[in-house]
Amino acid sequence: MALGGALSIFLSLCLLCLLIWIAWERTSKRGKLPPGPTPIPVLGNLLQVRTDNIFQSFLKLQKKYGPVFTVYFGPRPVVILCGHEAMKEALVDQADDFSGRGEMPTIDKNFQGYGLALSNGERWKVLRRFSLGVLRNFGMGKRSIEERIQEEAGYLLEEFHKVKGAPIDPTFYLSRTVSNVICSMVFGKRFDYEDKCFQNLMKMINDSFVEMSKPWAQLYDMFWRIMQYFPGSHNHLYDLLEELKDFITSRVKINEASFDPSNPRDYIDCFLIKMHQDKSDPNTEFNLKNLVLTTLNLFFAGTETVSSTLRYGFLLLTKYPEVEAKVYEEINQVIGTHRIPTVDDRAKMPYTDAVIHEIQRVIDVVPLGVPHNVIRDTHFRGYFLPKGTDVYPLIGSALKDPKYFRYPDTFYPQHFLDEQGRFKKNDAFVAFSSGKRICVGEALSRMELFLYFTSILQRFSLRSLVPPAEINITHRISGFGNIPPIYKLCFMAR
Repeated sequence: MALGGALSIFLSLCLLCLLIWIAWERTSKRGKLPPGPTPIPVLGNLLQVRTDNIFQSFLKLQKKYGPVFTVYFGPRPVVILCGHEAMKEALVDQADDFSGRGEMPTIDKNFQGYGLALSNGERWKVLRRFSLGVLRNFGMGKRSIEERIQEEAGYLLEEFHKVKGAPIDPTFYLSRTVSNVICSMVFGKRFDYEDKCFQNLMKMINDSFVEMSKPWAQLYDMFWRIMQYFPGSHNHLYDLLEELKDFITSRVKINEASFDPSNPRDYIDCFLIKMHQDKSDPNTEFNLKNLVLTTLNLFFAGTETVSSTLRYGFLLLTKYPEVEAKVYEEINQVIGTHRIPTVDDRAKMPYTDAVIHEIQRVIDVVPLGVPHNVIRDTHFRGYFLPKGTDVYPLIGSALKDPKYFRYPDTFYPQHFLDEQGRFKKNDAFVAFSSGKRICVGEALSRMELFLYFTSILQRFSLRSLVPPAEINITHRISGFGNIPPIYKLCFMAR
């Protein structure tokens, strides 16, 4: 028995070594990849990458290996791009080569290559072109999107007035108001803030973003082939996204029951029209899966990123009350108190515009960016990236690139102002990514941020429960996304 047991162990070790050797041979034939830390078989570079702060780990490796380097997520090589110049060369100068979507194992099981955000090839091109067209129509021409944002800002101000300056956690106040803007476009309606279903949706979106950003999710991205069979928070994330898909599906059924092709009411109706037109084409991308998952992409992104930016932004303004005071002074001079802000005001308010840009830069909502993939064998900076190589363009490294920002780790609105106090663009400001995969909702997000910030600060001053010097602006969680700390704030009527 003892001899048999020893033989079994020996044969198991031989098999393991063989599997490791095969995996190593496969990775060694993947072209001339950029340099990076030496990976350990099976584990890859797990020892060099902290899953509780993966972005900082990459910045540390950048100092040793330069702005373009390779790390191994288990046996899978991933190329990391750091700084504005490397990102521009890849995503803009070689846009076609880097236009694929890379693996996102934490959510790939939910999407399976469907929907706008995670699709590739012709499917992605068709869905992107269609979605951009619908968004540019400002909700199918019923009302301008600016008016919708102004209306929602008005509802939010009413909610702030109701609490009469009492301290509140602004998280779901902001997510509900921002979400209603995208809801009016994709579902053709807004939801009452007290609607229990709507409140549950906001919680699920918030929880999903948190789960995607936890250390467990970063570990799962590295070892999903094994971890998918074990319990963990990745299963909770899967369930959350499935519930959101179920909600979208229910909205599609509601639209189908009252559908009038001659009078499209929202994004779903426009998609249904295309489905009807292409019903005889077996290869059409206008099918139910793409409808549900692209709508979920728009709903999720249109809710979480802007609301997180506002929430983090108000925390920064309470820490720097002198900045809030200057913004209010500019609001008072340009807009006054007797009319609501408009998008046209932005050109006359360079300081406010600079503050909003600096908030986006400092908080860096998605520091890792969303992974790309090279769609063909690609030569880049003297290296050879075989077709299918995943690439992480670190948006946060561009937003904190010392070549383009004088004080990269400091909240300093002057980064976006020239010597005469006029707004100054900065090429390294890539909060919405860049190249062919740039966020389809960029224009909408910019409009929302300006109108919400100015509408709120026109009517309310911000009061923290602690002195400004004691306000903690450190990320509560930093992974795929930077999650702001939980805090309470008083909105005091002016």
